[in-house]
Amino acid sequence: MSNNQKLILVDGSSYLFRAYHAMPELSNNKGEPTGAIYGVVNMMRRLSQSYPNDKIIIVFDAKGKNFRNDLYPEYKANRPPMPEDLAAQIMPLHEILEAMGYPLLIVDGVEADDVIGTLSSQAAEEKIETIISTGDKDMAQLVNDHVTLINTMTDTCMDVDGVLEKFGVPPERIVDYLALIGDASDNIPGVPKVGPKTAVKWLKEYGSLQGIIENADKIKGKVGESLRNSLGQLPLSYKLATIKCDVDMDVHAKDLAMHVPDKESLKEKFSYYGFRTWYRELENDSANDTDNQEKNNNKNTGKNYQIILEKTEFETWLEQLKQAPLFAFDTETTSLDYIDAEIVGVSFSVKPGEAAYVPVAHDYENAPAQLNRDWVLAQLKPLLENPDKKIVGQNLKYDMSVLKNYDIRLKGIEFDTMLESYVLDSVATRHDMDSLAAKYLELETIHFEDIAGKGVKQKTFNQIELEQAGPYAAEDADITLRLHETLWQQLSETESLKKVFQEIEMPLVPVLSSIERNGVLVDADLLKKQSQEITEKLNDIQKQAYEVAGEEFNLNSPKQIQTIFFEKLKLPVIKKTPKGQPSTAEAVLQELAEDYELPKLILDHRGLSKLKSTYTDRLPEQINAKTGRVHTSYHQAVAATGRLSSTNPNLQNIPIRSAEGRRIRQAFIASDNCKILAADYSQIELRIMAHLSADVGLLSAFKEGKDIHKSTAAEIFDLELDKVSSEQRRRAKAINFGLIYGMSAFGLARQLGIERGEAQTYMEQYFHRYPGVKKYMEETRERAKDQGYVETIFGRRLYLPEINAKNAMRRQYAERTAINAPMQGSAADIIKLAMIKTQQWLEAENNPNIKMIMQVHDELVFELPEDALQAAKEKIRDNMQSAATLNVPLIVDIGVGNNWDEAH
Repeated sequence: MSNNQKLILVDGSSYLFRAYHAMPELSNNKGEPTGAIYGVVNMMRRLSQSYPNDKIIIVFDAKGKNFRNDLYPEYKANRPPMPEDLAAQIMPLHEILEAMGYPLLIVDGVEADDVIGTLSSQAAEEKIETIISTGDKDMAQLVNDHVTLINTMTDTCMDVDGVLEKFGVPPERIVDYLALIGDASDNIPGVPKVGPKTAVKWLKEYGSLQGIIENADKIKGKVGESLRNSLGQLPLSYKLATIKCDVDMDVHAKDLAMHVPDKESLKEKFSYYGFRTWYRELENDSANDTDNQEKNNNKNTGKNYQIILEKTEFETWLEQLKQAPLFAFDTETTSLDYIDAEIVGVSFSVKPGEAAYVPVAHDYENAPAQLNRDWVLAQLKPLLENPDKKIVGQNLKYDMSVLKNYDIRLKGIEFDTMLESYVLDSVATRHDMDSLAAKYLELETIHFEDIAGKGVKQKTFNQIELEQAGPYAAEDADITLRLHETLWQQLSETESLKKVFQEIEMPLVPVLSSIERNGVLVDADLLKKQSQEITEKLNDIQKQAYEVAGEEFNLNSPKQIQTIFFEKLKLPVIKKTPKGQPSTAEAVLQELAEDYELPKLILDHRGLSKLKSTYTDRLPEQINAKTGRVHTSYHQAVAATGRLSSTNPNLQNIPIRSAEGRRIRQAFIASDNCKILAADYSQIELRIMAHLSADVGLLSAFKEGKDIHKSTAAEIFDLELDKVSSEQRRRAKAINFGLIYGMSAFGLARQLGIERGEAQTYMEQYFHRYPGVKKYMEETRERAKDQGYVETIFGRRLYLPEINAKNAMRRQYAERTAINAPMQGSAADIIKLAMIKTQQWLEAENNPNIKMIMQVHDELVFELPEDALQAAKEKIRDNMQSAATLNVPLIVDIGVGNNWDEAH
């Protein structure tokens, strides 16, 4: 190494796990996972950019056990096995890193920490400045005058003073500190009840771990008792936490040399794993690798991004927008709440690499003069309201809703990159811009937190300096345009997906925006009263639980529940946690509740507590001050099957079977002289099953308008229809719905409270009577295995990356999903088509008093004047029943009332 050259030691194992958890689930065109590979390689490229002239060595953990396992067999015993999709990426990653020119070091029987400790110790002896790149706090013990730590994820650096500031103790006391507090992830025991504050306090008072041990008798209270009980194991904890700096290795840091990247090998690997941008860089063979990396990280000055502060500049851009066949558009606002959000600026792009940001309301101290917001929006209004102009955006529903605050009706919505990605492959990645840019463009974008900060100190956009806000906002428009070019090309290759996008998802955007802005009227007084009643019930349940347990305890504490259940009451252990402790998870409590009172009481308590915190307490707080209504947000690109979800509040999860859930629905009310109308598809998924399976028996039952559950019971139990009992119908209903969700005989037996053999007989009889259903299930399962996806009636695809997984549980879950997804996805498509058709009717009627106010599962909810009820009822039913044509009739049940509950 040259005199001024630094040694950079990379904790490759730390990089690997952080990349795996931080990156979206990327994959190449063969379905092989690539997210961790991409994340680590990207971090290494950035690291090399920061230290272009220094020696970088990457160290990974070796497979198998090491000396710590010999000292303590339970060391790291609680860690779950490495996920299969991560393990599959390790060898390819090693090959790429070596091809990039980095020396890789893996020493058998030795952890990466100890190899790094030894290399840094060697370098320190020769006074070579060493930087350890890791996210592992244990490495702080290695810091000295020649060794510092950097965390590339948080851009923080720790020298000796930094360690003292972060941990409260100097580097030479970090091992003492770790021995005291222990480490749950590594299963290092530590001293129970001793956390960081106590450890620091003791080390300051007694100087070292040895000093603490010698003065253990002086420490009072339960924590002192805990310390004295742990004295025997503290030396072991100290050894386990100590990083070895004298590993016997055949190599020395100075012997490991970086070499020239193997560009041909890298091109082959980047092409195989779908890293197109990096591949193109190598193809162009640019002379300046640093410039390429900066370009890839979206920080180069070569992009033509403008911040527009003058009218003449704006007018020039406005003319470009008018002439462009398509342009990307985005708003920057003060809030994610579309009702209250104020526009701070707008950005647009007409050509990749070129974009502009027009700030109109940045009001931080010494902010430059900006164009008047009203004037800018007035200039844009004719363009944005022109239905013939083609606009692309990322989640344009939000921009559409915000623009309505300024009396602008966004009309020219042609493409939405979030929805393009979602329709192309709903499970390939998250569908936010940062994730899409990483997957489809291999670009790392500027994140909002990068310019606004995090947590309580996060700035709103109007407070962010233009030097930072401008590139961020312009990049949004630029990346949106680039994403569209990539995604639309891929989407257009499959006609059915293109049709789903153009005929279902895009027309739904303005419909959802309208529903959201309509909002729903909520009776806050009724909810507050219910909250008080729930509080009383919770107190009663708590008292009952104390009586059954024989003592008071925290009903929300898994640890205390665990102690009472399994140590005091000796309840059977159903399942264990990854750490080997008896589980108190929801499913376990439900199983125990079948035979024991206390688990049932705790479940009741949890259910009521959730209703109270999520709805009866929260809904009144969510009433908008401007409108007096609650406005949810609907999400098109979340549920893999195509179903909508909603947040703030989540309308999908209000229970309908419990009395408390129904009372919450009673608080969703109509305004004066109006009624609530609820229109619900009847048994839509079973009807879709009949259509998809073409089973003669099912088709016949639906076409004849029979009670499908009674009809199924008659078939299974070989009875006349009028001889079927209510219990037999209940069992048939469980079978009908259970099978479309992939329920096993074991699951059916548990649900019905019968023997597994009896449940198996029912299922066999069902398939005997409905052979088309069994054939459909088998063929769907096999087709999914062959092509990797299933489709809805309308051609929407659901990819199943684990359909051929080696792990049996994951594979079986994918198989159940393969059977259910076409039904659930088709139901989602049908109600979306019904919403589009109904909204078109509402607009044609030009009656603003009839409002679609909610979509929940298979149900549409309206608020409308009483005198419009009869005509509207028939039209809504007709719109919904004619939204799709199946081999069985679609039936819609309609109810009317003063509130949502009455309308059922």
